[in-house]
Amino acid sequence: MGNYLFAYRGGQMAETDEERQAVMAAWGAWFGGLGDAVVDMGNPFAGSTSVGGNGSAGSGLTGYSVVKSDSLDGAAELAKGCPVLSGGGSVDVYETITVM
Repeated sequence: MGNYLFAYRGGQMAETDEERQAVMAAWGAWFGGLGDAVVDMGNPFAGSTSVGGNGSAGSGLTGYSVVKSDSLDGAAELAKGCPVLSGGGSVDVYETITVM
């Protein structure tokens, strides 16, 4: 069993309190459905940037979570229910490697 990082991209920000409550309920239900697979619920990102060797900048990540799964395919299956997808976003799934 390994750990996998979910890197969230995009999605829509809720504009009203009612929408925010609905979005938070959706995230809570999704995490609840993942159960023991959740290692770290993570957090959304605020401002961000990316610095390249040629001086380029930009970043599209909006948050992260860490889950455990038997395989990359299994982790990708867990990501399919993520609420960010319904807002037009996506989830990048990365296997982590323990080196220390």
